[in-house]
Amino acid sequence: MEPQEVLASTVGRVRILTLNRPASLNALTPSMVTLLIEQVAGAVAAPEVGAIILTGTGRGFCAGADLKESEKRAMAGVDNTPFIRSILRLGSMLEGGPKPVIGAVNGIAVAGGLELLLACDFLLAASSARLGDAHSNYAMFPGGGATMRLPRRIGLARAKRLMLTGDIWSADQALEAGLVDAVHPDDALMPEALALADRLTVKSPLVLARMKEALTDAVSQSPETALRRERDLNELHATSFDRAEGLAAFREKRKPAFQGR
Repeated sequence: MEPQEVLASTVGRVRILTLNRPASLNALTPSMVTLLIEQVAGAVAAPEVGAIILTGTGRGFCAGADLKESEKRAMAGVDNTPFIRSILRLGSMLEGGPKPVIGAVNGIAVAGGLELLLACDFLLAASSARLGDAHSNYAMFPGGGATMRLPRRIGLARAKRLMLTGDIWSADQALEAGLVDAVHPDDALMPEALALADRLTVKSPLVLARMKEALTDAVSQSPETALRRERDLNELHATSFDRAEGLAAFREKRKPAFQGR
């Protein structure tokens, strides 16, 4: 019996999604991406879930698409386009979804694995993690959003260097470049990811969703458009329950009880 390609568990209000093909460094298959899409959609729809952690089992976070499977599809004349588009869809769900997503990089993360991480809101890496694009090493062209998201995260010059050379960076190099937000000892990675997720789940899910939306959209908008959008969201948020509850909690010196509305 084949092992489940994606494991899902819940700790408190945190949904943990774990890539589970350790023998192949969690390389992506069409069925695996479909499962991830379903799990992310389920986590987004669940009101009891306040944050999502994406990680992997074994020595790798994700080595990208399973190239052996890709070659088999090519030799059989099977169109690879639906698979690539499903990875793009998954990235859009992670980046554009209302709930914060933490990527916990437990090992090697290259190609499509890096592209999944670039769609996350926070990136924490284990000390032994290694990250890179690596598409150029095998004459592969990225299809999961790297050409758009990587330069926005680390700047155009660094993105060109990482993508064109095919280099793999250590966790510390990735931290220095701004590719990851923090580096932790291997055995502290998940505790640190859960601690960050717990900090997020006590916030108003409504304000986090609106902040995430505004920030993500602003990167590709003119300053004028982004400021108008912030103004509109601010005016919309002014009538929300959570804003009123936050003000009342401040006045009454108590913890707020947000409802996400």
